[in-house]
Amino acid sequence: MDQIFFKENNQLHIDLEYYNRLNIAGFSGMLKNPSYCYKFYWLEAIVNLISEGRNETTFEEIIDEMIVHAWYSVCQFHVHLSGIGADGKVKDGLERAVLTLKEVSNLPANASKVEIKNAIAEYSRCKELQHARKQLTQMVPFRALASFFDQCDVTVNWESNLRVIELASRINKQSILLPYTFGDSKTLHREVYFQKPWVDMIQDHTVEILGWIQYEKVKWLQNNNPEVPGLVYKLAPMDEKMRKLGQVRKLWDGVLDCTEIKDVFTGKMINDAEYDVDHFIPWSFVMNDELWNLMPTDSSLNSSKSNRLPKWDRFFDNFATNQYKMYEQIYKKPEIHKLYEACFRDNLHSIWAVQELYRPGNDKVTFTNILSKNMLPSYDSARRQGYEEWKYVG
Repeated sequence: MDQIFFKENNQLHIDLEYYNRLNIAGFSGMLKNPSYCYKFYWLEAIVNLISEGRNETTFEEIIDEMIVHAWYSVCQFHVHLSGIGADGKVKDGLERAVLTLKEVSNLPANASKVEIKNAIAEYSRCKELQHARKQLTQMVPFRALASFFDQCDVTVNWESNLRVIELASRINKQSILLPYTFGDSKTLHREVYFQKPWVDMIQDHTVEILGWIQYEKVKWLQNNNPEVPGLVYKLAPMDEKMRKLGQVRKLWDGVLDCTEIKDVFTGKMINDAEYDVDHFIPWSFVMNDELWNLMPTDSSLNSSKSNRLPKWDRFFDNFATNQYKMYEQIYKKPEIHKLYEACFRDNLHSIWAVQELYRPGNDKVTFTNILSKNMLPSYDSARRQGYEEWKYVG
């Protein structure tokens, strides 16, 4: 990597003092031309371990760190790490490992990192999970060093991990100091030794390096999940503090003072003292609090629905009816219109909603058609991405 700067080119900036000591170009190339997403998670796990003061680790520890870091994207947000193959199966080995752990452990999608690590330890002897973890040791630890091998003009026998290990050892001693070398143990127990000059560099630049990895990871994930909105927010657990529902709640309070609203699912009248503001299409997919996707609903149903999709054919018309009742009050009551205007900062960013849906003069059919035309593609995208349908019984 020549002298490039993270702030200017979304790439990595390393202090010049390291250029004469380390092959920074090789390090920069570790994320180039990936075949699967787990390459990003491999390097990220290594950087995190080094930042904690570690000088050595094992394949097992790195793989487990990768599973923890990928858990929320895969389980909570239904992101595919490397897309889906023509056969309809998951392509990425890390995603398969995460899904296998979820299946054998029954951990919730919002499990803590400690719970995930404990589950890995508890089910480490599970045949399916052990196989998924071992598969991740076959390629990425060695392929991640390809950019260093390229600069040595050597022929690499990628079919033999032992040959690659021998080559890495020889290059590390004779030509280029590699970020890490390998021990002699087998599969998950194989040791990984971090080289001291690389440890120093990574510890000095942990924030910049992790930012660079995340930037490259998000580009990869977005390319493999083109229908998924807000993907940059789907790399870590959901942060409830991101939700901004205060003004929408005040708006619905005002609407409920003026007219009766029936619960979209139960058909019962909403009690203005006992309701939640909820998303029709799950927040974990849309990652926003747009007014057009929000509804008052019975508090007891919110946790039941969770991150699942209501049946469109069964419930959308009820949802659209409530939205239209709110719309009517916006233009009937000046005080409701003021509450609506207060939603602009946090809850009205979609141009189609401002210019088409909530413009004055729409009748119910026009309003419903605009809402359906713009919501259904997002709903269908969430369904294709793997969001479950909510089987409401009532």
